[in-house]
Amino acid sequence: MAESTPAPADMFDTSTILPTAPVGDDGAPFEVLHDREYRVRAYRKSDDLLLIRGAVRDQKPPGLYIDIDPEPMTIHHMQVDLEIAFPTLEIVGATVGIETHPSAACPSIEDHYGKLVGLSIARGFTHKVRELFGGPRGCTHTTALLQAMAPVAIQCMWSMRASQARRAGDSGGQAQEPTPEQRRMMWQTNLNTCHVWAEDGEQVQRLEAGGDFEPPIWAAERMVELGLKPDAWRQRMQS
Repeated sequence: MAESTPAPADMFDTSTILPTAPVGDDGAPFEVLHDREYRVRAYRKSDDLLLIRGAVRDQKPPGLYIDIDPEPMTIHHMQVDLEIAFPTLEIVGATVGIETHPSAACPSIEDHYGKLVGLSIARGFTHKVRELFGGPRGCTHTTALLQAMAPVAIQCMWSMRASQARRAGDSGGQAQEPTPEQRRMMWQTNLNTCHVWAEDGEQVQRLEAGGDFEPPIWAAERMVELGLKPDAWRQRMQS
């Protein structure tokens, strides 16, 4: 798959996101049998195009399958690139790479994922992915990866606006004010995705009435740490 310029090693926190390793009643740690890792990263390719790059890797611990083997063993490694139009969230390009696999026939399904082109990665995507690539119609690990990648594209509705505002500020320009329709589109991608975004819930009703976006807790806390007023979040996201 095509290589991209790597992000600085210290751009993101790479510490484990799992809880502390479990132990038994005797204080001994449980035996580790398997590790699955998903990694998804989003890039702004242009003002109207996103690149969502994802990978999944399964590993077995050293010595589990071959007792003299001192290294972890990768048994699956799949990579996916999705090019997604912004703000429509239509997939305009898809590339799958099956890098580590148990059967020589596994990579033969890669081109089948070209059927992703033309799909919306927003509403109905999970159902369509299962329909097109579920079971014998695809690679189970690649299909699971796609379902992990879709929410990242939705998150980028906000990130693209933030990027636009930042770049306009850096150049001395002014970010384009979103129209009411664009503003509504930004939050409608979250509609009914969880209990907070239920269509009959308090948050959606406030936005439908023209209310402001409340800053997320993580944003408000970080802005306070930086000596900023949390209310400035609205200006940054809506400018």
